[in-house]
Amino acid sequence: MRVRLFMLLFLAAGSVAAQKISTAVVPVVGSVFGATMVRWKTDVELVNDTGRATDVALELPLAPGLAEFAVTMAAGQSLRFPDIAQAFSLEHVLSPLRVTTSGRRSVSVRASVYAIRDGGEPSPTQPLSVFIGSPFHPSRVLDGLAFSEEFRTNIGLVNLSDRDADFVLALQRLPGRTMAVSQIRVRAGSMAHASIQSLFPLITEGSGFNVIVETGARDTYVYASVIESTTHTGRFISPRPGAR
Repeated sequence: MRVRLFMLLFLAAGSVAAQKISTAVVPVVGSVFGATMVRWKTDVELVNDTGRATDVALELPLAPGLAEFAVTMAAGQSLRFPDIAQAFSLEHVLSPLRVTTSGRRSVSVRASVYAIRDGGEPSPTQPLSVFIGSPFHPSRVLDGLAFSEEFRTNIGLVNLSDRDADFVLALQRLPGRTMAVSQIRVRAGSMAHASIQSLFPLITEGSGFNVIVETGARDTYVYASVIESTTHTGRFISPRPGAR
């Protein structure tokens, strides 16, 4: 419904030639408290490098209520939102970010995450993945995961489709040697964000793990984060296509 509202806005504003739209998705953004009461926030920057003025709509599709707004960007213009949740007048939210551009080419989207504790300095920013169009791989691999007293890993599964999506997750340390398997269903238009320990409770601490995520559902995204417990430095992991 919300995407159709954006399309109506763009179609009403442009010629037939300009009625194409392009989409960029950041699988997860927001403002949330972590395990140690550190608040994680997301910095987003848009750059209109399309060579022309263009309409751009931003949406948090899994946020409560109607979390969307549109702007017109001049050619070469940049917009930065140091706290993307604040840009939507939200204090606490976790959602993908969808950026819809009027035209065949999307504006450039850059996103990074940082941690901050009251009265403290923000941690160094870490880049987040941005997906253009509708990329889909039935098998995706999250590399370099760990869980111990020093590090904690979270895995996210996002389903932006209109049907429930079933995911199968296989934990490996050596290629082809599965140590544990977990299955999870993510409702249509929702996301699951869970620690690796909760997904694989029989596995003790370790590092150098990979998780293979398989699903037949399109319009889905996966991600992982490995957080250093004392410094709250995060390493955010984008999936690579896996063999099927």
